[in-house]
This record gives sequence, structure tokens and C-alpha cells, in this order.
Amino acid sequence: MRDGDVVVIGGGYAGVRLAKRLDATARVTLVDRKEVFFHRIASLRAGVHPEWTATPFIPYDRLLTHGRVAVGKAVRIDTTERQVALATGERLSYDVLVIATGADYPEPARFTGTTTEEAVKSFAEHQQKVATAEHILVVGGGPSGVELSAEVRLARPDARVTLAHSGAELLNTTGSARAGRKARAWLESHGVEVRLDSFMAPGNDFGTYRDARGEILTADLSLWATGTTPNTLWLRLAGHGAWLNGSGHVKVDRTLRVEGRPDVFAVGDVNDAGDLKVTPAALAQADLAAHNIRVYLNSGGRHRRQPRSYRPIHRTPLIVPFGPSDGVTVLPVPGGETAVLGSRTTTLAKAKTLMTPYMRRQLGYTAA
Repeated sequence: MRDGDVVVIGGGYAGVRLAKRLDATARVTLVDRKEVFFHRIASLRAGVHPEWTATPFIPYDRLLTHGRVAVGKAVRIDTTERQVALATGERLSYDVLVIATGADYPEPARFTGTTTEEAVKSFAEHQQKVATAEHILVVGGGPSGVELSAEVRLARPDARVTLAHSGAELLNTTGSARAGRKARAWLESHGVEVRLDSFMAPGNDFGTYRDARGEILTADLSLWATGTTPNTLWLRLAGHGAWLNGSGHVKVDRTLRVEGRPDVFAVGDVNDAGDLKVTPAALAQADLAAHNIRVYLNSGGRHRRQPRSYRPIHRTPLIVPFGPSDGVTVLPVPGGETAVLGSRTTTLAKAKTLMTPYMRRQLGYTAA
């Protein structure tokens, strides 16, 4: 017997994990505007290499054994009636609501449209632009910018490729100067021009870019890897702007409940839990929220369990591929230090497959 209706809005990494965790014990409905799961980790390569075009798309149809996936956009939450209204007109009743709408990323790490066909078309357009550009500018020297620069370079060894980063070293958010040096050495050895302390903004003319010193750079294709925006505008439009902080993230307490709402949780990139915005943190939040939701739904009886408090993840292994067979892995070690591992570890852990077999298994498919 399954107790309680749980509606999960958002079918990204956190939403999928949580829905799967609760499938056996609650009546779960996963809501997503997309018809398939988007494996964003594979998207940078898919936006550059045609043979990877279909890889990021994994159907939802095998995810839930008992629950269901509703394709549609949530447009309204009635907290009095405990209902979620979809743009399709469907209304979903809930005992517990979970907001897991994630964050919006710059293209090509974005699912464009709502159907696989629309997203595939967007990837194909990116691939064509990369294939024909003479000078490709990548803006942002964090993990995504470094990874994207490497993918572009391997796909276009004949093109001019420039990576512009506003910081003094690459991968500076990892806390490891050595990792940044390894990334820069790889890129420069493969002919990528690395510009540090170079904050870029579009110039006055099309195809021009200006740095903080006023220097003009011309490129016929620019790819931006400079951060994300939480997908919470719909909450503000639905009248729940009070749930959001100044940066647009959903405010949650230590149990990952929305502040003042014991029956509403928020997990993953969408909340303000203080985490690094990385997939391992989203999965850890989903696991803890699943436990707390079970506690909430079974709060009666003499032997009730207690909710758990979430401890934000500030240090986690970070894997940055340089294409399918090289890269750098930053591994936290006790004492606040970090170990930097090279190509073999990075290739086995992520670079070769971009964790696609793992995510396919999570959604009920074979690894291949």
C-alpha cells in the first residue's frame, strides 16, 4: 500500500532520483515540460559532435513502476486546496509537493523546446556553427568552459579557439591551482589561446567582444559558460515570490522544506541550501528529502521517525574532461587539501562515457 500523493515538479537529476526513491511507498506524479530526461552532463559534447546528438535524451517511460510522468508545465500552485495546475488544464492533488525545476544553463547545455525533435534540431544547429566557424570564443574558465573548449578544439583542430576567463586562473572555484595549471597546459598545448583576467562582454558591432581593458576581440561564434539561473520565474508569476530569495532560489530550511510550508520541499539547483551546484549535491538532497517525505506522510503512530537535517556539500570530487580520453580530477582529502588526478582516473570516471550508462540505468534502461 502506498500512502500519500507526492507531486514532483521537475524531471532533472534531483527530481528523477526523488521520484524513484518514493515510487514504492507513495503515489508519485513526476511533472516535466520535456518528454524525455535530459542528461545535461553529456550536452556539451553533444552540442559539438554529431555522433553524440541523441545521447543526452533518455525516455522517462521506465523510471516509475507505480507512479506516472505527466508532460506539461506547472503554472499554478493552490496551497489551500493542495493542487498543482498544469498548462494542459490538468490539476494534480498533492499531500506533498516537491519543487525540483533546477537551473537554466547557456546553450548548448540547454534543452531547447519541449520535444526531442526540437532539442535535436538545436544541437544540430550548434554542431553546424562549430563546424563552419573560423574563430570560436568560449567565455568562462570554470569546469564547463574548460570542458567545452576541449571538445571544440578536438572537433575543430583547424579553427582558432580562444578561452576567455575573468579570473586569474582556470578552475579557480575548485580550490586547486594545480588543476587550473593542468587545464591551461592541456589547452595551450592543443593550440587554444587562453586569456585570463579577461572579463568579456558583447561589443558594439556584431561578432565583436570587449574585455574589461577595452580590448576588442572578433569571433564568428561565441559559447558562454558563465553560470546558471534558477528556474523559478514560474513561481514568481504564480504568486509565490515570497518563497524566493534575492537570487531567485527557493528558500528552504535544514530539512529541505520551503520555509513556512511543511508539505512543500525543494531540492537540487533550485534551492538555497548553500551547496555547490553539482550533480552529487542534487542527488544527496533528493535522498534526504525522500526520507523526510516518508516521515511526514507517516507521522502518526508511537514509533514515528524523525526528519533529518541536510548538511550542505562544500567539497566534492570534481571531474573535468578534456575530451573522451583526458582530463583532470580534483579530489578533496582530509585537512582541507586536494589531490589532483590525471587522465586515467578522469577517463574511467567520466570522460569516456560522460556517465551516460549510469543515468540510463537510473531510468530503467540498459547501459548501452
